[in-house]
Amino acid sequence: MYKVFVNDCPIILTENKKISTKYKKVSFNSSKINSVLTDLFEKKLLGICFVSNDIEADWQQFMSFFKIEKAAGGKVFNKKNEVLFIYRLDKWDLPKGKLEKGECIKNCAVREVEEECGIENLTIKNFITDTYHVFEKKGKLILKITSWFLMYTDFEGELTPQTEEDIEKAIFKTEDEIKVALENTYGNIKLLF
Repeated sequence: MYKVFVNDCPIILTENKKISTKYKKVSFNSSKINSVLTDLFEKKLLGICFVSNDIEADWQQFMSFFKIEKAAGGKVFNKKNEVLFIYRLDKWDLPKGKLEKGECIKNCAVREVEEECGIENLTIKNFITDTYHVFEKKGKLILKITSWFLMYTDFEGELTPQTEEDIEKAIFKTEDEIKVALENTYGNIKLLF
């Protein structure tokens, strides 16, 4: 199953014909993608579920509608078992950023977390998942594929938010604080908790 967010509204692509969802279920047909995207961008649609007969072939067809942008980030735990969050553009988020040419995805994840939060001593423990979201940039539709890694740090210094990236805060949050933050975050971030 793939879940792609457009304005925080999901496009679900699944082979499970019996999936339980509040969204309209329709057979996957690539000719419907442009109208679905338009409706999602204009908030005329809150989500849709495409049922596929060949999920990998249909996923490749779906991706062909977009310019692909790869990114990576981290769900970072400290010694107190708190999770690192950033606050940007009035939403709580996890640190992540764009893959540079020639860079491996793990190095990108570590670099972006370090840059966005002013943190050191990061260790990648394992890959979590990829998330997907669509946005428009300069008249082109972009499908951003973000690879997420579980990370740990023993860093105890002061965090420094990367203000030139519009990050206002970088802070470790407790379990209770995370629950509150997840009420004001993006759909793809919620998938990581």
